[in-house]
Amino acid sequence: MPEPEPITAGAPSDAGGDLPLLQDAAREAGLIAMRYFGNSPQVWMKGGTSPVSEADHAADAYLRGTLLAARPDYGWLSEETVDDPARLSARRTFVVDPIDGTRGFLEGQRTWCVSVAVVEQGRTLAGVLECPAMDETYWALPGQGAFRSGKRIAVRALGDKAEISGLKQLIDLVPAGWQKRLTRAPYSPSLAYRLAMIANGTLDATFVKPNAHDWDIAAADLILREAGGQLLDPNGRAPLYAGEVTRHGALAAGSGELLAVLVDVIAGLDA
Repeated sequence: MPEPEPITAGAPSDAGGDLPLLQDAAREAGLIAMRYFGNSPQVWMKGGTSPVSEADHAADAYLRGTLLAARPDYGWLSEETVDDPARLSARRTFVVDPIDGTRGFLEGQRTWCVSVAVVEQGRTLAGVLECPAMDETYWALPGQGAFRSGKRIAVRALGDKAEISGLKQLIDLVPAGWQKRLTRAPYSPSLAYRLAMIANGTLDATFVKPNAHDWDIAAADLILREAGGQLLDPNGRAPLYAGEVTRHGALAAGSGELLAVLVDVIAGLDA
């Protein structure tokens, strides 16, 4: 496996100033989404395969109006807003998924979340996941740790057994010696929430199949990193966000030697 990038601590001195704004906006967006949860909201299909609901649109409209009113010089990148290339000239960008895990949301599963982040020069400076159906809120700032509902969280130490989630075809590629140690955890449609589960020590690792977008992972990446884990590409590098390309290839998330094994797996996909 290529040598992974070190976890970098520290951030611009004013990075923390955005966190309360993100927390308040995500909390209200979560309340908006909860009004639709379990109430059969109207649904449309994007690209013929991906559902989007009136709950997604309502939460997105609130987040965009609130966050850009507070920071009009920031760029805006959201799953439910047509991308405007003008954001590329902004120093900082809001990266938002109003409901990460829409399919699960529509099926009545509770593990969905509002994902909001502030990104500068490709790196997340503040990240929040609001998970109202789970009664959980996650947040992190660079070099200041990761938190769930006010309590600091950390990845768990790898034992004789490890829980992994993700695409079965990728898990099947893990070497046989490791297969004996792995337990396959139930799949959560929300990628952001799966990364949060690693950060809070209830899951050890996950594969991320190709085509995840910035809005799926920008907030959760920082939360995982501050909890002692990493999200890495096949070269052992952390993703960059809010650039011209917002889609990613296969990724691996976790910590320690298991993460190294997962990175080797995805590195071998293109070999």
